[in-house]
Amino acid sequence: MDFDDKQTQTCSVCGGDSQGEGERKSHHDDKTIKELVTRMNRIEGQIRGIKGMIERQVYCDDILNQISSAQSALDGASRLLLEKHMKSCVKERLQGNDDQVVDEVLKTIFRMMR
Repeated sequence: MDFDDKQTQTCSVCGGDSQGEGERKSHHDDKTIKELVTRMNRIEGQIRGIKGMIERQVYCDDILNQISSAQSALDGASRLLLEKHMKSCVKERLQGNDDQVVDEVLKTIFRMMR
């Protein structure tokens, strides 16, 4: 989808218009953002560790176990963000009679299930 094709999305909580930047913004509280950033920092460290293991030619099974752990951590972050998204962004848009958000969320969930 091109920038020109994007529809204007207005956040019902903050009232911000997202078209100016070409992207929509979330409106999560500081605690949620801090928790997600902390998780991402931890995952980033795991990924750097895996890279180091590959460079040191660590046994493949050990690397695969670490990759699985990193994937689980990403899945956990995704679940947390989906929960917060459903309880805030989606809820607000549904209350504003924006039923298009249901299709958007379903598309996202189906993508996550792959």
